[in-house]
Parts: sequence; structure tokens; C-alpha cells
Amino acid sequence: MTATLVKETSSPPPGPVAERTRRLRRRGKIIALLFVLPALLLLGALVVYPVLFSIGRSFFDASGTSFVGGDNYTEMFRDPATLKAVQNTAIWVVVAPALLTGLGLILAVLVEKVRWATAFKLLLFMPMAVSFLAAGIIFRLAYDEDPDKGVLNAAVVSVHDAFKGESSYPTARARDAQGLTKEKDGSYRTSTTVSPGDAVALGLVGVQPDDLPGGAAPAYAAAGQKAAPDELRGVVYLDFTPGGGGEQGKVDRRESGLPQMKVEAVRDGKQVASATTAGDGSFRFEGLAPGSYAVKLPSSNFAQPYDGVSWLGPALVTPAIIGAYLWIWTGFAMVLIGAGLSTLPRDALEAARMDGANEWQIFRRITVPLLAPVLSVVFITLVINVMKVFDLVYIIAPGPVQEDATVLATQMWLVSFGGGNNQGLGSALGVLLLLLVVPAMVFNVRRFRRSQR
Repeated sequence: MTATLVKETSSPPPGPVAERTRRLRRRGKIIALLFVLPALLLLGALVVYPVLFSIGRSFFDASGTSFVGGDNYTEMFRDPATLKAVQNTAIWVVVAPALLTGLGLILAVLVEKVRWATAFKLLLFMPMAVSFLAAGIIFRLAYDEDPDKGVLNAAVVSVHDAFKGESSYPTARARDAQGLTKEKDGSYRTSTTVSPGDAVALGLVGVQPDDLPGGAAPAYAAAGQKAAPDELRGVVYLDFTPGGGGEQGKVDRRESGLPQMKVEAVRDGKQVASATTAGDGSFRFEGLAPGSYAVKLPSSNFAQPYDGVSWLGPALVTPAIIGAYLWIWTGFAMVLIGAGLSTLPRDALEAARMDGANEWQIFRRITVPLLAPVLSVVFITLVINVMKVFDLVYIIAPGPVQEDATVLATQMWLVSFGGGNNQGLGSALGVLLLLLVVPAMVFNVRRFRRSQR
């Protein structure tokens, strides 16, 4: 009995303990709220308020004084520029994240087998340190159509000229009424027919003496040579005497031959012989049958230089900008996927190798399925990012093709501040962009919570 009384008197009453516990919990919540309050204020001022204001502004006209209801949303889907922006945004969402995730996966797997893996990762991740503004300027220069400025077109032109060559006389032309007639395809042929045993002189102008190919020699001696009975001779020369003087249509002593010029003998509309001029511009066709011929200078002699690809033209501007985006974000995808790859159970991979699986089977049946959660997070994160892409499109796309490359973010800016001055329609575009981004964000958050559980 005494022990029971002692035990009861030593135990504190339950009421004060519960009250103290409630006070501690309340105090903890207040302290936590005080710590969170600055972040909540910033979130409300920078996110919640602008979103609510934009939603409300989208129901007013351009001036913001007249309520128009859903007219801005109706106009948004009637505007061809907006429809083009939606189409380009869809291309971005489908192409860019898929390519980046695939490239990141392949590089992450390959980097594991590279000796200098850390240096390689650093090299690929470095573009992330470059701002979109700077990257846009870099690629605007790289995509320049002038091969002397654009590095891509310089490479394309070099490869093209290595296989197909280039014309030595893109500016050359014949004088009027001097024995050559221009054809529809850009070639020249003699105005009158010639026969074996004849010698012809084909004079051209429009070439600066300083632009002549190396090895060009005076054409005077070649013009005086006689042709054999079964031979047709001639000379192609620059009908221009440096310093003035000379006679048009006649080879003078100081006039140069045009080397490397292709010449054809044509009979009844068909080519029967061809030759290339020597350093003094001379050529000859041997073993010709008796009859009438025309001497032709093919259009390939006068073809304009190959200028490369119009990367920033209407057809290729969107793929070109996506290429710049890939350059920036490939390192990001590779590092994230590589982090997931490092957590894979090595015993499963080694067991598969022991069972005789090759590297492709291991990659397809083990690595990719185990990395599926990481790949989905990377993919959805990139989807959210590409929906907001603005800087690269605005900087890289030239003014004339800006509408061909526009996406929702750039269209929203152009309509609101870039000359349209219609912030009601711009706000409607912003709300549309928000509605498109929200599902991807919800999916990412739910995926993250599931992985946490």
C-alpha cells in the first residue's frame, strides 16, 4: 500500500505534461514558419502574384482597360504566327529531350570505359557554364552562310570542293558579237560551225588578270599554230590587254590564255570529243571525222562557287537551333545519367557476363531497365526546360526567319514587348505555356515522391 502511494505521488499529473507538449509543438511550428516566411514571401511575390496577374490580364484588351473575356484565347489560335510557335514548340518537345537523353545515356555508358573519364566529363559539361546569350552568339557566327565567317559552311565547302572541284572562272563571259553565243544553260558555243583543219580563238572577258590560275601563259604563240586535216585546234584566252590597247576579238601579244578550261566538240547536238586547255589556253581535238562541228565551253566553267548550306534559312533554322541546345545540355544529361549508372548493382552486370551475355544485351536488358527512373526524370526535366527556351531562338534566328523559328516563349515576348504591344494576348500565351508545363512538373514531382518512398 505504501509503495503504491509512493508510486502515485511520484508520477506527475497528465494534464500539465500534455499542455507542455502542445506548447513545444506550437513553438516549433512558429519557429519553422519564421524560417520559411522569407521564402514564402519571395515565392508569392515572384511566382504566385505574377501568375495570378497574368491570368487576370489575359481577359483584357491590349490597353488593359476593357474586359474582353476569352477573345485573346480565341485570337491566339487564329493567329498563324502563334500556330507556328505551337508547331515549333512541339518539335522541340519531341526531338530535343529524346536526343539529349539518348546521347547522355550513350556517353555515360561509354565514359565508364574511358581512362580519362573525369576530364572527358568536364569537357562535355563545360558548355553549361556558358550563358545562353553567349552560346547564341557563338552559334550565330558558326552558322553564318559566308564560308569565310561560318565554320560549318567552311567545312562543308571544303568537303564539296574536294570531291566536285570548283570553277576557276565564275565571272567570265563572252563579248557580244565576237563569235560566241550564250546558251540557256549558261554555256557558250561558237556562232558558226567549224571543220577539222580549222583553228579557232575563243575570247572571254570578266576575269581580273590577278585572278588567273597559276601557270597561265601568253596565248599569242598558241593562236598561230596550224591544225592537221583531222584535227581541230583552238585557244581560249582573256580578251583584255593590261594597260589598254589591243584589238577585240584578236589574240594580242600580251593577252593571257585561260588554263584549266573545259572545251567540247559538238556534232548534231552530241558531244564527240572533250579537252582541257593548257597553260596558254590551247586545246585540240584529234581524229575527228570530216563534217561540221561546234566548239562548246560547258557551263561548269562558269559555275558560281559553292557557298555551303543555308543553316539559318526557313527550312533548317529550327534544327540548327536545336543543335546549339544539344551542345549546351548534353553534358548535363550525361552527368545525371552517369550518377544513376554508378549506383547500379555490379553483381547483376557481372552475373550477366558470366552467363554469356554480350555488352549490347547487358545494355539493353539490364542497364536501361534499371536506369528507367533516372532516364524519365532527365527526360521530363528537359521537356520542362525546352518549353521555356527563349534566348537561343531569339539570338540565333535572323530577323527574316524569326517567325519560322519562333516558339511559345519568343512569341509571347514578341506579342507583348517586341512590337506587338498587346500584353493581353501575350498574357494568354503565357497562360497557355503554363498549362503545358504544369503536367510535366506534376509528373516529375510525383515520380520524385515515389522514389523517396
